[in-house]
Amino acid sequence: MMEQRMPREADPLRTRFGSRHVMVLAVVAALGGCSSIFPDPPPDIETLTATEIFQTGETQLAEGNAREASRTFNEIERLYPFSQLAKRAIIMSAFASYEAGDFAGARASAQRYLELYPTDEDAAYAQYLIALSYYDKIVDVGRDQGVTRNALDELQKVVNRYPDSDYARDAQLKIDLTRDHLAGKEMTVGRYYLKRGHYTAAINRFQTVLREYETTSQSPEALHRLVEAYLALGLEREARATALVLGTNFPGSEWYSDSFAALTGEEVIEKAGEGGLFSSLYRQIVLGEWL
Repeated sequence: MMEQRMPREADPLRTRFGSRHVMVLAVVAALGGCSSIFPDPPPDIETLTATEIFQTGETQLAEGNAREASRTFNEIERLYPFSQLAKRAIIMSAFASYEAGDFAGARASAQRYLELYPTDEDAAYAQYLIALSYYDKIVDVGRDQGVTRNALDELQKVVNRYPDSDYARDAQLKIDLTRDHLAGKEMTVGRYYLKRGHYTAAINRFQTVLREYETTSQSPEALHRLVEAYLALGLEREARATALVLGTNFPGSEWYSDSFAALTGEEVIEKAGEGGLFSSLYRQIVLGEWL
């Protein structure tokens, strides 16, 4: 679990990432558990100082009123645009919008922060919030993956622009998961084509996985499905070459066992270097001994 303070100057909350890596609020210690800093009814916000408005937003966050807190923080920028709290209020508004599930609002505030303060110490967090606003909306592989690609692009910006930040490592983990998700989408489409006999289209999808997402968990199956597609087209040489790649890189994989069975009709797979199919493939593909 990753835990970071954000933002550093205000430090009114702590962020923690769960199974969906969603941030949750802790009670603001400085508020002492107060339900409000003003008696009912609250005064007109335009009569408050920037500090009082900021404290109101903190209270609303602590009470779970994130959407209202976002609007409150925005008032600081409107009423006191040149105050020191205006900058802090923008990033707090972005966080509050994210916490409220208003991902578009979170992106807008975070992007504004980056445009105004690109070198500030909280710029990395602003970029990370933009990435999270897409990442948390990733849908299953059966649907359009536009959001997933947006998440990947924005997560990559965190790693590239802020490699030494507290958020780069978590962003990299999410990049790996996002790439695996995109590879899974290609596999879903490829299996669809393979099942219906559209072998060339299927081969294109599986090759995309190996070309663009070779380090993901989808690679072993992609190689096996290529073996199946090549065999269906009568391209035994290509099937055997692909099986060699599969056996070399994933010798203990169930997908190699399936490919071995498809090529030989035998369920018991040989070990690399024992002779038989594997050694024959090595001699033919690597050494060129086809005769």
